[in-house]
Amino acid sequence: MDWQQAGLYLWPIGIALAVGLTGWWLLMALTRRLKGRDHRRARIGRVISRPMAFALPLLVLIPALEATPLQGHWLDQSLRLLHIGLTACVIWLLVRAVAAGEQAILRDHPMEVADNLEARRIQTQTRVLSRVLMGAIILVGVSLILLTFPMVRQIGTALLASAGIIGLVAGIAAKPVFGNLIAGLQIALTQPIRLDDVVIVEGEWGRVEEIGSSYVVVRIWDERRMVVPLTWFIEHPFQNWTRRSADLLGTAFLWLDYRAPIPAIRAELERICRGEALWDGRVCVTQVTETTDHTLQVRLLVSARNSGDAFDLRCIVRERMLDFLAREHPQALPRTRAELLQHPDPVQRPRSQPAEDVRSPGAEDGAPAILPEPTNT
Repeated sequence: MDWQQAGLYLWPIGIALAVGLTGWWLLMALTRRLKGRDHRRARIGRVISRPMAFALPLLVLIPALEATPLQGHWLDQSLRLLHIGLTACVIWLLVRAVAAGEQAILRDHPMEVADNLEARRIQTQTRVLSRVLMGAIILVGVSLILLTFPMVRQIGTALLASAGIIGLVAGIAAKPVFGNLIAGLQIALTQPIRLDDVVIVEGEWGRVEEIGSSYVVVRIWDERRMVVPLTWFIEHPFQNWTRRSADLLGTAFLWLDYRAPIPAIRAELERICRGEALWDGRVCVTQVTETTDHTLQVRLLVSARNSGDAFDLRCIVRERMLDFLAREHPQALPRTRAELLQHPDPVQRPRSQPAEDVRSPGAEDGAPAILPEPTNT
């Protein structure tokens, strides 16, 4: 073995590896030291240190390889691999930076407050836009890595030469992807839905739990999860109960007898609302909204701070009002009436008259019908 020739390779590469691995160890130690700390410099350090720990050895190996006698194909391939690794580290760093910026904005606008409308608006925009930005960074980075290969560049040139047909096919194939991407940007900017919004989707009541890059997760009231494409919210009508505010009106309907004391029911509803913390103090109304041949419909209208409180308040009002009526006014509850006779009289039916005596005069008869004069006896 020619030790002098080997030294021309070992010295530059060995020094580069020593420097790179030392830097990697120091940066990883810094990452572990900053773990759990919550001040701004610690968060910035955690974002930068890990990608830099892997990028530093690759960065120092590039001049080391160029300083060796390695030439030709092997040098080109080695440098290409190192550049691909550096590009991957840069992509990693940018994605981590976007994620850290997203977390900082979410931390400054928590949703665990009473009036979280503004926080939900900012969080929705931040989450959607950060995912779009991460996807764009990864797409550009992968494209740059692929373009380092001559074969890929040749394929790209061929695709550009036949851009009409290929573009049409690619557009049809990528329609769902780009449709969801555009829908995500529309939702982020116009915000028909936000995180934690109460929505009615396909007849199901739930809250928006997650807004991803291609779908929305709605948490149904019974803990089920409905996964809905982003484009669905742009193309279909739906109910959003918290679009402007979470305040909501709730109704409880009662079918009662005609003898129901409406003033007493109205006073009892006001008493129930004043003693219930779920009532927000805005609306407490009793109205007769419908009547049938046997009963009347009474609507108890109350208001609450959000849909959950409104549902619970409706149930409480309905239960307590029924208890009040059964205890104080049992005659107000619906009942079916029947009349019983001990000795019913037979029905005397009159004999039917001849048809010619009961016909109504018509215009086609030409002259009014003349009734026979009564005879005096």
